[in-house]
Amino acid sequence: MIMLIVVTLYPFINTLAISLNDANDSIRGGIFLKPRVFTWYNYEYVFKEASIFHATLVSVLRTVLGTVICVFCSAMVAYTISRKEFVLRKFVTVAFVLTMYFNGGLIPNYLLIKELHLLNSFWVYIIPGTVGVFNIIVIRSFIEGLPEGILESARMDGCGEFTTFMRIVLPLCTPVLATVSLFVAVWQWNSWFDVFLYNSSNINLSTLQYELMKVLQSSNASMSQKSAADVFSNVAGQTTNQVTPLAVRATMTIVASLPIIAVYPFLQKYFVKGMTLGGIKG
Repeated sequence: MIMLIVVTLYPFINTLAISLNDANDSIRGGIFLKPRVFTWYNYEYVFKEASIFHATLVSVLRTVLGTVICVFCSAMVAYTISRKEFVLRKFVTVAFVLTMYFNGGLIPNYLLIKELHLLNSFWVYIIPGTVGVFNIIVIRSFIEGLPEGILESARMDGCGEFTTFMRIVLPLCTPVLATVSLFVAVWQWNSWFDVFLYNSSNINLSTLQYELMKVLQSSNASMSQKSAADVFSNVAGQTTNQVTPLAVRATMTIVASLPIIAVYPFLQKYFVKGMTLGGIKG
């Protein structure tokens, strides 16, 4: 267990140490658990653009709204195809699963987004990910493991399907919904390619990941313009207020990971709870 903890934590601690170390000094290597020449300049360089803060707000809004809508819609679909009385459940399930193996490709998808008038729109982050087939399968499997007697009792009390879903199924599915929410939130938070494809010309719709990607490209371009002699002379002279792609990558990794790391401990308990509830028999 100690070895597992070390293997898990060391890469993150090492990345944190590099992000807090002077960029030119990091080129020498030998940084393990703590920075050798402490500095905040790497973070100042990443956050010096005013657009970073607006992009962070867009990323937070995208993550929260996209996660809520995706999880709720996926849960409704999962509940529908989990009902044995739904005559098209097998056909619908097969149709959903096929989309996991076959897709139209990048160009047809772009043309579809264009025809839906979602280009340069915030909703291009939300609508295409309204439901996820993998999420539907996971939630459906959990719902099928719930005691059938609970649902039958709700119907005997006069509850319709939507009332049963909202008041009975959703509360019982809290563990699996929390798990799926984490999956969706991580995907929404880390996504940047859709910003590049659909909203790259609109700075107001840029996300944090896309802005960090541009910062990394900028640092790579600036480093490529410097000669090797300049780099080594900076290292030898310990010139401060310099950045390198290594330092920028480490800083970006920490900045992008901290929000998810902060949320994960609050959701972790639901994984164990979900395994317990999944073992209940009628």
